[in-house]
Amino acid sequence: MPANQLLDPDLQAQCMTLCATWRKVLAVPTVTQAISDLCRMLKSRCEAGATIYPQDPFRALRTLNPSDIKVVILGQDPYHGPGQAQGLAFSVPDDMARPPSLRNIFLEIDREFSDTILAAPARNDLTRWATQGVLLLNTVLTVEDGKPASHAKMGWEVVTDALIEAVATDSAPKVFMLWGNHAQAKRSLIENRGQHLILMANHPSPLSARRPPVPFLGCDHFMQANEWLLQQNRQPIDWKE
Repeated sequence: MPANQLLDPDLQAQCMTLCATWRKVLAVPTVTQAISDLCRMLKSRCEAGATIYPQDPFRALRTLNPSDIKVVILGQDPYHGPGQAQGLAFSVPDDMARPPSLRNIFLEIDREFSDTILAAPARNDLTRWATQGVLLLNTVLTVEDGKPASHAKMGWEVVTDALIEAVATDSAPKVFMLWGNHAQAKRSLIENRGQHLILMANHPSPLSARRPPVPFLGCDHFMQANEWLLQQNRQPIDWKE
């Protein structure tokens, strides 16, 4: 059994281990119902022998309260290969091969900060970003082995939309990085809810990273985010740490 299989489909129990701020968001009746439906689905799929990733779907929430968040990066759903998914969007363990989208993210960071003496990060695990205030949130939090988007449109979007809206409603200024059409569809949950910077570009996937209308490679999002955070009297992110 893979180490990162979702061994416990009881999402309600996992929600209770989160901080009070997140629990309040997840206690809204429509979200509670969605989580209940997801529990039944996950239990059924596990009983049918499906391998489901990651072990901790709510890991992105465990490090941060909404007021601690400085930057939000939205992904779609977890990686669907053995050992990849960590519960943090775009992140994989250091001993895994670097996925193409993450490779392009690091290429862009290296380009933007080329005047520094540091090379692009050697580590694939983005926990170091999360501890600095970067919420790495997928809009769907589980997936079956070898089946991308297998848990899309099953209720996770209700849960993560509520989380995105709660983060945007919190008064602390934040940067939202929306890469690709899927992430940009969440813009309405963010606009007019606080003093935030919304940055949009194509997805870092090799299929779109260099294409118009706004190529990811060359977008300058990481530098723009840090400059804006400084203007808001918030500590910038060390993207190369």
